[in-house]
Amino acid sequence: MSEEIEIQDVVYSIAASPGFAQDGICFAARQLGLFRSDDGGKTWRDAYESLGLDEALATTAVALSPEFDADRTVYAGGAGVVLRSADGGETWGVAELSSPPPVVSTIAMSPGYGKDGTLLVGTMEDGVFLSSDRGGRYNRWNFGLLDLNVYSMVISPAFLDDETLFVGTESGIFRSTNGGRAWREVSFPIEFAPVLSMAVSPDYASDGIIFAGTETCGLLRSEDKGQTWNRVGGDTITDAVNGIVLSPAFPATPDILVVLGAGLLVSRDGGQSWNDWKADQDFGRGIASAAAPGGLAPDASLLVGLAGGEVLRL
Repeated sequence: MSEEIEIQDVVYSIAASPGFAQDGICFAARQLGLFRSDDGGKTWRDAYESLGLDEALATTAVALSPEFDADRTVYAGGAGVVLRSADGGETWGVAELSSPPPVVSTIAMSPGYGKDGTLLVGTMEDGVFLSSDRGGRYNRWNFGLLDLNVYSMVISPAFLDDETLFVGTESGIFRSTNGGRAWREVSFPIEFAPVLSMAVSPDYASDGIIFAGTETCGLLRSEDKGQTWNRVGGDTITDAVNGIVLSPAFPATPDILVVLGAGLLVSRDGGQSWNDWKADQDFGRGIASAAAPGGLAPDASLLVGLAGGEVLRL
């Protein structure tokens, strides 16, 4: 019985405080709930303790406010629910999305959340839900979204000005340029779908760079805001790409990390060449998620979520 539980306890998502270097706060969304660490991932405690749950609440996504240091806001998602905490995960409010309950796959917050209170929630089978009142109410925003199986989502760093966001789905990629009110399918090769992960350049408004991680065709890159795409990594990246992390100073510092099921690859030249992040590291049953709260410098620490429920700090 214990072996069965361990196999199921996947770490779906990891989120770290913007002040991680000072406060060490991070959260891990797991099949067995949401867990919080205050010491950089060395020890963990149940973040849902105040809810008094009779059984574990499977948590498939977690996101922290860009202004977490000031507002202490955390969002977590599961089957048909989004939970919100305004005190760093000590207490929670729960919002139900719809019935039958869709599984939350991803949560993305506006970079101007402190001003606009906007967050978007991607789900499996029910598309995208939007809240513009800090999680008080959620509405479906799926006009033009022809595929409601959402695996990934990214928001433009200039969202307050360009209102641009992308979702990766079972069949490809969709883009909205009006804050999610309407969607259009991006010219993405359908044979490369589904799109499991995405990342957008911090300087997207100027360089138009987006990365898409696929299930069977590796990593793709667009330099024209999703109009055309090219394979990156060639024969080196052929496995499912579960996550993509860019340097905070990308593209000036062109570091890219990709999360594969069996390992982590890093490029220091924008994707032209790749090396193992930790060639001798044993990742057990595989990697499900990762976060780089300190950036991607060679001496930076990574938080890596495994398919067996463990979080490693490398």
